[in-house]
Amino acid sequence: MPVESKYQVLHQVPDAQTYCHLRSASGLSPKTREAAERGLLGTLFAVQIMDGDKVVGMGRVIGDGGCTYQVCDIAVLPEQQGQGLGKLIMTEIMAYLDENAPESAYVSLIADGPAAQLYTKYGFAPVTPASIGMAFKVGRKA
Repeated sequence: MPVESKYQVLHQVPDAQTYCHLRSASGLSPKTREAAERGLLGTLFAVQIMDGDKVVGMGRVIGDGGCTYQVCDIAVLPEQQGQGLGKLIMTEIMAYLDENAPESAYVSLIADGPAAQLYTKYGFAPVTPASIGMAFKVGRKA
């Protein structure tokens, strides 16, 4: 059975609770509810994968809507992994970018571990040595 026939694709931003659950359950770094509520407002495009009435996967595009886009939050519940849902999410995201991103736009993402293999199938390539990804994690001291 094709993956698309078992699952429903929604182009809708997840609520903060669903977002936080999918991130932590799929092995991505956890986010606070406050961070999720603020951050989800900046979504340009979101896709959720439904198995019945349960959200089992998601992905988002954030950015300025013109020059810079970032693919983020690609998450699939562990019990649903290996069924092509990551590919389905990326196919939806790439269709959005193909239709909406101007020709000179820069689209980036951070690939953790073996996920890099998925992204190369959609034309993403490492930017090193010309560039290097960098990050700063905010943490408040008690």
